[in-house]
Amino acid sequence: MRHGFIKVAALTPKIRVADPVYNAERICEKLKEAYERRAKIIAFPELCITGYTCQDLFLQEILLSEALTALQRITEFTKGHDALVFVGLPVERHQKLYNAAAVLRDGKILGMVPKTCIPNYGEFYEARHFTPGNEEAVDLVLNGEKIPFGTRLLFACEEMPALIVGCEICEDMWAVETPGTSHALAGATVLVNLSASNETVTKDEYRKMLIKSGSARLVCGYVYACAGEGESTQDLVFPGHNMIAENGSILAEAERFTGEAVYGEVDVERLSAERRRLTTFRTEDAEGYTVVPFSLKQEDTKLTRKFAAAPFVPVEDETRRKRCDDILKLQSYGLKKRYEHTGLKTAVIGVSGGLDSTLALLVTARCFDLLGRDRSGIIAVTMPCFGTTDRTYQNACKLAQTLGAVLKEVDIKAAVTQHFQDIGQDMEKHDVTYENAQARERTQVLMDIANKNGSLVIGTGDMSELALGWATYNGDHMSMYGVNAGVPKTLVRHLVQYYADTCEDQALRDVLLDVLDTPVSPELLPPVDGVISQKTEDLVGPYELHDFFLYYILRLGFSPSKVYRLARETFGGVYAYEEILKWLKTFYRRFFSQQFKRSCLPDGPKVGSVAVSPRGDLRMPSDACAAIWMKEIERL
Repeated sequence: MRHGFIKVAALTPKIRVADPVYNAERICEKLKEAYERRAKIIAFPELCITGYTCQDLFLQEILLSEALTALQRITEFTKGHDALVFVGLPVERHQKLYNAAAVLRDGKILGMVPKTCIPNYGEFYEARHFTPGNEEAVDLVLNGEKIPFGTRLLFACEEMPALIVGCEICEDMWAVETPGTSHALAGATVLVNLSASNETVTKDEYRKMLIKSGSARLVCGYVYACAGEGESTQDLVFPGHNMIAENGSILAEAERFTGEAVYGEVDVERLSAERRRLTTFRTEDAEGYTVVPFSLKQEDTKLTRKFAAAPFVPVEDETRRKRCDDILKLQSYGLKKRYEHTGLKTAVIGVSGGLDSTLALLVTARCFDLLGRDRSGIIAVTMPCFGTTDRTYQNACKLAQTLGAVLKEVDIKAAVTQHFQDIGQDMEKHDVTYENAQARERTQVLMDIANKNGSLVIGTGDMSELALGWATYNGDHMSMYGVNAGVPKTLVRHLVQYYADTCEDQALRDVLLDVLDTPVSPELLPPVDGVISQKTEDLVGPYELHDFFLYYILRLGFSPSKVYRLARETFGGVYAYEEILKWLKTFYRRFFSQQFKRSCLPDGPKVGSVAVSPRGDLRMPSDACAAIWMKEIERL
């Protein structure tokens, strides 16, 4: 339960139709398995105590009576166990029959949730037997005890305030106005659905789409338990298509027709954070609801779900290629609008032979193609200085030439040397002044060439550098339009790779592949034996870690301890825990101390769900104190 994770389960027992005694035994067997797996919210299918396909046998007194006896047996089995259990059965109240979910905890029935939407079309004839459930809770007396009975019941965990569970039954999810919508707006972060959805061709795709989109729309976890083997196949076949979803993502899915149980960890802390961020998600007071408290022991939830090591980069090849193409379009169309607005005809861009300037030049070339302009209007400026290597210099030159840009070389060594003399900087002292003077000289050169030619200076810095403040203030930090400002470093590499794979120009492909093979470096310190001596990731840490931190800190607002836990789960076999912690400290320290650079960023397009623009996603004071974040890190 620490960090908001709660283990949930969707289980499908192999039943016998109209045999509650047998079915109760199978349900208890499944419960035993779920308890051993430490599941805390457990869902069984609709009417599974009797079977969904009993038809007119639901009108038999003995079946209803035995179903209640079986429920009592299952309830007793939950005693001493730490879980909230949902199980389906037919229940009679005031001479009306309801399709209901019994909610069990530690030997007690906490509530009964009747089905709201009773299907009576196609293969479904539920209205022949069942009555739609009442909304506001009334008393149902079972074995002398009053139990709240109604669709508007919520189950709230006392030890975990973010965990509030609502329940709906099968067709409720398919309806225009779902009970789950009301539950979520009343505060439910996890919805449980007890279902008996029969299978037909392609129905599984639609069912999965409903669950994914429903969990996304309602920003919730969704536990879906579906009837399976053992139901009557007189006219229908049931797949046992169990699923667990969270905010639009499927965490676990059963292979149909296998009776497979599925388990997963829903992150209710993440769901709460997402709802806080979305101002249009207006949680209301639970008016008309009965909130039933329940208790769970405080313990760590063992994580089985995987977290993407590169959250900005899709794993599937086809999805990644489409993402890359979309981002290149966003960047180039953003720049195209700026040119249409200003009426300027040329572009100035500093090219270093590194990844970021390569991507910026590729985007600028695409922009000029969209504008119908000759690429000779792009002035690619290479500015060798003390740290420039022959490899990056040659790549910068080849890149400009193969793209049809005008290559201009401005050697800045003499100008920087003169500047050092003017300010009294020792040439042998390779400190921050030594490095930043070169970066600022390059920016001055670009700005002045732009003025001379009536151009825009195209920025090259990426979002990961901006998050870390790995940019020289008023140096590479500044431009007239920063096309890479919304692109994290791990994605920059894939964008350049995508361009290489699709450009149909072997010469361009060759130079792009060599750029991809070159270590990331600002090249502000002299090379050693002609090889880059200043490698960025040796200084500030691996970008794959920093982009991981960036996503979970900015996109989801996770605490340092939670980010560290997820990083350990994800990168434990790649980096030592001490190294992960070291770079996490570096990220927080730099992120807070360098906000002043982000507070005055040039314009640039947002391309994903995370951005650091002060005019967009990140409204943060430049002098915010990092003490509470650093204090938590020190305790790790």
